[in-house]
Amino acid sequence: MSDPTNVLAPEHRRLRIGDAWRAAASGATFAVEDPATGRTIAEVADADVVDGLAALDAASGAMAGWAATPPRRRSELLTATYRALTGRSEEIARLITLEMGKPLAEARAEVAYGAEFFRWFAEEAVRVEGRYGTAPAGGYRILTVPKPVGPCVFVTPWNFPLAMGARKIAPALAAGCTTITKPAAQTPLTMLLLARIMEEVGVPPGVVNVVTTRRSGKVVSALLADSRTRKLSFTGSTEVGRVLLRQAADNVLRTSMELGGNAALIVCADADLDVALDGAMVAKMRNIGESCIAANRIYVEEPVREEFTARFAERMGALSVGHGLDDGVDVGALIDEASVAQIDELVADAVDRGARVLVGGGRPDGPGHFYPPTVLVDVPEDARLLRAEIFGPVAPIIPFTSDDEVLAKANDTEHGLVGYVFTRDLQRALRFAEGLETGMVGINRGLISDPSAPFGGVKQSGIGKEGSHEGILEYLDLTYAAIDLP
Repeated sequence: MSDPTNVLAPEHRRLRIGDAWRAAASGATFAVEDPATGRTIAEVADADVVDGLAALDAASGAMAGWAATPPRRRSELLTATYRALTGRSEEIARLITLEMGKPLAEARAEVAYGAEFFRWFAEEAVRVEGRYGTAPAGGYRILTVPKPVGPCVFVTPWNFPLAMGARKIAPALAAGCTTITKPAAQTPLTMLLLARIMEEVGVPPGVVNVVTTRRSGKVVSALLADSRTRKLSFTGSTEVGRVLLRQAADNVLRTSMELGGNAALIVCADADLDVALDGAMVAKMRNIGESCIAANRIYVEEPVREEFTARFAERMGALSVGHGLDDGVDVGALIDEASVAQIDELVADAVDRGARVLVGGGRPDGPGHFYPPTVLVDVPEDARLLRAEIFGPVAPIIPFTSDDEVLAKANDTEHGLVGYVFTRDLQRALRFAEGLETGMVGINRGLISDPSAPFGGVKQSGIGKEGSHEGILEYLDLTYAAIDLP
């Protein structure tokens, strides 16, 4: 088996700042491990505050030139990035699997998904428009002009190391903004490879900067405290999001926050159970369940509860667990030991309170950060996993008897990212779509992410939208000019 890290030369495992790949000022590095084996696969530069500010120097210095670059040229560079990603899909996917743990098929899907953001926003780059019109009272004209907000700081998570960066970088560049990305310490290699690819296709120096670090708090805080930073976009936990929002408030930064979720998946008695089972498997097990939009709580209406539960447990139990690069593996390794321990604790808590394990439960022996697909029933309402974001392959199934009951339970959370509903009754589906307190709803569908659709939550699941036309608006300020013209 060839080493997937070979796609990234040692000199490109450094910080990407301006026109250079440079070591951290301190010379420090940190190890990146394969979560399936615990083996170190690479050493990357460990940036400190001085490195983060050097990246901001580069982004700030490149800002005027990039903002003045014709939209068509920005579009062409984004299209070239899309083509490069799709052309190198296999090698990028193997790198994602090696540093993140997901099965290779999932990694290939992520590359395709991430690349689509560059194609979508290549098309949006040439459609940024203002307006010109007569004031209602007459006597003057109203002119609105969209402008890029300025240098942007991105903090991206480990679960989709390519796609989450692409979802931020593509609209920012389309709008004319420069960027600094701080990827998760567990998965920095994919973002470094993306920066290298964008360098190769001709994106100018200083437009895409990448700072890898284990000292995220110090580095990001320094960037947010600098008045040259004008935008923060973060994908991660609600807890960290609250901290970053407080810091962003000091300079009144534009923010886009895609935070935690606690998605309810509702299976009605009139649903097509084959469709519901397929959708539940995708919503629960995509990305090993390590997704903010994963189904966290599965509510099944009483008349079909027994059949759905038996068939769902059978399908979960049939999934194969192993190294993501091995053939036939359905469920790869979780990201780290802390994730496995947290999931094991949530399952143990539910069982201690009376839940029963139908499939899985309990971490296996041996190396790597694995946890088996697990199905729980008879889960009491005070079980912690009904409140916490599980972020793994564990599915609690809860019965319900009425729409009002399940809506109340589904909405009884601080989160509001996504919900899923399976029913063949159109009116019922629309009532759920309107009644769920979420930013997104999947109706008879377990996969909702699409670059052409606005992704984002309500309540404590976030602020703003990513993807769609709304996604580029997050990177634009609007200037209004009143023009005297009797």
